[in-house]
Amino acid sequence: MDLNLKNKNALVCGSSQGMGKAIAVQLAKLGANVTLFARNLNNLNEVKSALANNGSQEHFAICADFADPEYVSRALDEHLTVVSNFHILINNTGGPAPGPANTADSSAFLAAFNQHLINNHQITQKLIGGMKASGYGRIINVISTSVKQPLPNLGVSNTVRGAVASWAKTMANELGPFGITVNNVLPGATNTARLDAIIKNKAAAKNLTIAEMEQEEKSIIPMRRFGEAEEFADACAFLASPSAGYITGVSLPVDGGRTSCL
Repeated sequence: MDLNLKNKNALVCGSSQGMGKAIAVQLAKLGANVTLFARNLNNLNEVKSALANNGSQEHFAICADFADPEYVSRALDEHLTVVSNFHILINNTGGPAPGPANTADSSAFLAAFNQHLINNHQITQKLIGGMKASGYGRIINVISTSVKQPLPNLGVSNTVRGAVASWAKTMANELGPFGITVNNVLPGATNTARLDAIIKNKAAAKNLTIAEMEQEEKSIIPMRRFGEAEEFADACAFLASPSAGYITGVSLPVDGGRTSCL
């Protein structure tokens, strides 16, 4: 199996913490030159300094707030004068606030649409030229299991994530002839700061302790535990590798079996 990413350039969005950070760490271990992309410069620099380096790798950091697609676009344009082409793109950013769809303001949908689909699309458009020229492209979108099975109290997220999944499938069909794959990886309950916040909010709403709420959440997962960010990163790293060259247009849950549909 060929997992070697030496001489491959990877852009990892949302990589200052959580699953984005774990993906960046794994890609660097496999030999990629990694450009981190997120809004917290201090965190980005900490992650960058900890990335594996075989002596020939170069790692970079771009700072921009994904709530502002124009700012993200300008920041990436500037960086493309330093790294002119990328082989791997990880589209990833924080999820919308929880709440039901029927009470959500239309502005919340627009903000989430911009943060997720518009950013993904603009960034992808800027990188596909280099991928086409090199004959190697891996576009991986970190979305949510809600694209297969909508999750309670995540109305805005369910809606926008579904739009991203449909966009990704369309792009997979269009870019396949150029050797570019487009796939979605769907995290379930994974040990990150976001999961901690979700558990805390649910516990308060149900008048349960954190431990009780965690146990309730684990009970609906066939593997009876939460995932680790590193486990999720392993799946993304495989899809980014040469060995995944014939896998495209799929949405892969990494959720311990929690998603009940096929």
